[in-house]
Amino acid sequence: MLPDRAVRGHIRWEDGLIAEIEEGGHVPEGATPCGGAIVMPGLVELHTDNLERHIQPRPGVDWPHDAALVAHDRELASTGITTVFDAMRVGSAADGKDYAQYARGLASEMLSLRAANAFAIDHRLHLRAEICSETLLEELARFCPDDEVGIVSLMDHTPGQRQFRDIEKLRVYYEGKHGGVPFEEHIAILKARRAKHGDAHEAGAVAEARRLGAVLASHDDTTAAQVEVSAAHGVALAEFPTTREAAAACRDAGIPVMMGAPNVIRGGSHSGNVSAAELAEAGLLDILSSDYVPAALLLAAHHLAALWDDLPRAVATVTSAPAAASGLADRGRLDVGMRADMIRIALDGPTPLVQGVWSAGHRAA
Repeated sequence: MLPDRAVRGHIRWEDGLIAEIEEGGHVPEGATPCGGAIVMPGLVELHTDNLERHIQPRPGVDWPHDAALVAHDRELASTGITTVFDAMRVGSAADGKDYAQYARGLASEMLSLRAANAFAIDHRLHLRAEICSETLLEELARFCPDDEVGIVSLMDHTPGQRQFRDIEKLRVYYEGKHGGVPFEEHIAILKARRAKHGDAHEAGAVAEARRLGAVLASHDDTTAAQVEVSAAHGVALAEFPTTREAAAACRDAGIPVMMGAPNVIRGGSHSGNVSAAELAEAGLLDILSSDYVPAALLLAAHHLAALWDDLPRAVATVTSAPAAASGLADRGRLDVGMRADMIRIALDGPTPLVQGVWSAGHRAA
C-alpha cells in the first residue's frame, strides 16, 4: 500500500529501515509470500485511554504497572498499531478524592520499560491536561524536555459545554462510570473549579507544552470562536471537535481534524455530538484515533475506505496523517529510508484481519 495506490510487489528492510520496494510479481529467494494480503504502514495512534483501563481494570483496583504496560503494549500490537501516544491524565483534586495523581510515576515506568526494550511497539507520551482541576500546573512541572512528551492536549470537561453540552448525556456517562458523589454535586464542583482555575490553567498548559517541546492539541472544540482561541494558542491538532461548525473552522485555520474510530463504527458519538461519518462525507476528517477501543482503528479505516471508495486515502487517516500531525517524519508510509513499521492484513470479509505486525523491522505480533 503506497501513499497513492496499491501495487503488487515486494518490500525489503535492513536495520529497521525500508531498503527496497519493487513492483511486479518477482518473489526474491528467501522472501515470505503474503498470499494476496495487503502490506501497509503500521498504524499511528495519537490518543488512546486504553492504558488507564489496564492499570485500573476495576474501580479501586490498582494493577501492577509494569504488567499493565506490557499487556497494553501487546494488545495494541495485535491490532496493527506500531506507534502509540499513551494518554495520561494530569490534573486532579488537591485532596485526591476524585482521582489520584498518577501520570508522573506511570510515565517514568513507561520510559524505563522503553529503554529496556520491553515493548513490541514504539510508545510515546501524551499528557491530557485537565483544565477543570486543582493540581494541573504542579503536575505538569514534574515533566521535563528529556521525557520527550509528544502531545499535550487541553481538556476542559466543564459540564454544559464542549463534549458534554447535553447534561443528560453527562449524567448517563457519570452514573454508569462513577457514582459516588451525587451528580448535581459533581456538576457544581467541576463548575467551581473551572471558575477558579480555568483561565490560569489553560494559559499555563499552553506554556508548559512549549517548554516541553510537545505538539499542542485542542479537545472537543464546539464553536468557531473556540477554534479561533485554539489557533491563537498554537494548536496543531484538533481532537474530536463536537460540531461540524468547529471542524470547518479547524479546516479554515489549517488545523488537522481527528475523530474517534468508535464514532465511525457505531455510526455516531456516544455523547450525542457530530458524527465522524458526516465529517468524512464533508471532507472534514483527517485523522482517526482508536480512543477507547484499540481494535477500532483499522476497522474504522476500512469503513472510510468504503465510504470514500478510496483505500489509500482511508489508510492515510491512520498512518501518514497522524504521523505528520505529531511531527514524526520517519514513519506512516512505505518508502525507502522510512522506519520499517508494517502490518499485513487480509480484507476477505467485513473485518480486516491482522496477519503480521513489524515494528522497526522486528516482528511485534
